[in-house]
Amino acid sequence: MNRRKRILFVYRQLSPFVKKDLEILQRHFDVISHQWTTTRDIKNVLRVMWYVLRTDLSFIWFAGWHAAQVVRISKLFWKKSIVVASGHSVANMPRINFGLMISPESARKVIYVLENADKVLAVSEFNKNEILRYTSHDNIKLIYHGVDFNKYKPQGKKEENLVITVGAVTKLHLKRKGLESFVRTAKFLPDVKFVLIGGHLDNTIKYLKSIASPNVEFTGFVSGEELLSYYQRAKVYVQVSAHEGFGCSLAEAMLCECVPVVTECGAIPEVAGDAGFYVPYGDPEATAEAIEEALKSDKGKEARERIKTMFSIERREKELAEIIRDLVGVEK
Repeated sequence: MNRRKRILFVYRQLSPFVKKDLEILQRHFDVISHQWTTTRDIKNVLRVMWYVLRTDLSFIWFAGWHAAQVVRISKLFWKKSIVVASGHSVANMPRINFGLMISPESARKVIYVLENADKVLAVSEFNKNEILRYTSHDNIKLIYHGVDFNKYKPQGKKEENLVITVGAVTKLHLKRKGLESFVRTAKFLPDVKFVLIGGHLDNTIKYLKSIASPNVEFTGFVSGEELLSYYQRAKVYVQVSAHEGFGCSLAEAMLCECVPVVTECGAIPEVAGDAGFYVPYGDPEATAEAIEEALKSDKGKEARERIKTMFSIERREKELAEIIRDLVGVEK
């Protein structure tokens, strides 16, 4: 009987979607997880060399400097590697200071990863097209994020006019996630409650509070259970970002029958589809008008069905397991 294949799982931060992939791989393979905590640390390099020698494949989240090191080590020892090149990995948006491709130094590292990893995974068609701007290799594969529709589901009738968005409160996210636009929108709908859900990671919260109308609430960090409760209570979810590689929080909210009010930026239209109300980026007044329409709409069930049909966690699990088995030579 063949032993289970061993996977090295490398990440910088164990975000919910990264943790989800780790749990998926642990169900199918023997997994060593390693957090790359600093950019240039010889201890990280030596530890990864040790792990690569004892595993069959490296699976790395994001295509930064750490991914370049793991891919290089994997090639040195004739081992396979997979990199998820999502989010900031291949973004190039200097106007909001977002993306590794802005800097020539970090861009070189990313391009090395794109051209040398055995497989590069995109999480949306938009993300895949971003990747293809920097490489013509045929090692790119689209595997959409998956969301657990058994966990994220509606609970009872939504009674209050509650509008939410989710995002860590940082200077970058003012523009990238549209947090400033969300807060400024609230003054046009004084009878509607707006809640910005997310940890306060720098002093940006002071600025947002200074421009907020009385109907805006800032929760700070919340637990997964609290977040689910907000999804289940809210009628409208707002995602007015300048860039999204996918939009996991948007998908989770839609599964809970929140009606999406969104921009057409990045991969957002792939997620929201016809269930969304679309607004121009950076336009609080137009966003308020769309929220008014969304609050009166009955698109919640349509939103849930879209995510349930297109972005199931089972589909991502099946496709991730298959691509790894193909690379390491495991019979299906």
